[in-house]
Amino acid sequence: MTNRFDFKINATDGKARTGVVQTPKGDIRTPAFMPVGTAATVKAMMPESVAATGADILLGNTYHLMLRPGAERIHNLGGLHRFMNWNKPILTDSGGFQVMSLTDLRKLTEEGVKFRSHIDGSEYNLTPERSMEIQKLLGSDIVMCFDECPALPADRARINESMQLSMRWAQRSRDAFGDRPGYALFGIQQGGLEKDFREESANALQDIGFDGYAVGGLAVGEGQEAMFDVLDYAPDQLPKDKPRYLMGVGKPDDIVGAVERGIDMFDCVLPSRSGRTGQAQTRMGAVNLRNARHKDDPRPLDEMCTCPTCSNYSRAYLHHVIKSGEIIGSMLLTWHNLHYYQELMLGLRDAISKQSLREFVSQFHETRTIGDIDPI
Repeated sequence: MTNRFDFKINATDGKARTGVVQTPKGDIRTPAFMPVGTAATVKAMMPESVAATGADILLGNTYHLMLRPGAERIHNLGGLHRFMNWNKPILTDSGGFQVMSLTDLRKLTEEGVKFRSHIDGSEYNLTPERSMEIQKLLGSDIVMCFDECPALPADRARINESMQLSMRWAQRSRDAFGDRPGYALFGIQQGGLEKDFREESANALQDIGFDGYAVGGLAVGEGQEAMFDVLDYAPDQLPKDKPRYLMGVGKPDDIVGAVERGIDMFDCVLPSRSGRTGQAQTRMGAVNLRNARHKDDPRPLDEMCTCPTCSNYSRAYLHHVIKSGEIIGSMLLTWHNLHYYQELMLGLRDAISKQSLREFVSQFHETRTIGDIDPI
């Protein structure tokens, strides 16, 4: 077990990389998918169940945890790892994205963002310094710098103004974070869909110096084609020897395409959110278990899947508990979805190691094109 933060690339295939992010709390195999535990819980899952799917790291949310139960309270109770019973690494986002989405409840200034809680209307002031303080109180292993993330589409002037502000906040985040051996601070590249702004942002972040770099400001309404257009160049603008994290992405085909373009880390609420709405992510694509065609189907959700859901329950049962609103429906589908995502990451890592990524990606798309078929 290391006492420092480090990143090692073990193999490459084209732009894709596989390696290990080393932390005192454990290794993170890359490419990595981080289940989202917004409020110190991955919804409908026990922490040990999340670990059993193969997850090496979870994501927590600064904004939600600062509002409830409060960073100081979590700190006094032993930190976020102990609080939520997760002994592996935790990454926390800075709260910037959530605060920026409160368009009617916030006021943006050079200092930071003043906003009202969506829970009870209480007033807060979130700055780069306060974001760093909160994430330190939580005990986050990977801390994200505080940034502004404008929704797309937006004009160049707005994108540039936002990017410049985020870079000033990045320097303040770096200064406030200080020297913390064993913990990491990631910078966040901004610039919308503008290549020159992203280049400027990447250069500014490297001048400041971070332990890892995120590609921010995507998956905010621009669509997959535009996102991939940015990813064709954005990862190359960042240091090769540091982990690259694409925030808030995504669907399985988003992840596969981003790995091909050099991204190492991902997070998304989709597996758990879909699990609570009756949708399963499978090799064959998305499957809606609310559909009546499943009500008499004795097959497992995915005959090649080894998760507890597919090993023990039929589509007919899943259809029944989901249509009936039973809690176990959300539990079983979320478990399956998280297992599927971790199996996908394992497959990507293995393919990169064997220099067979092109064949893996081709098979991935071919299987999903065939889609989920009715029983004969």
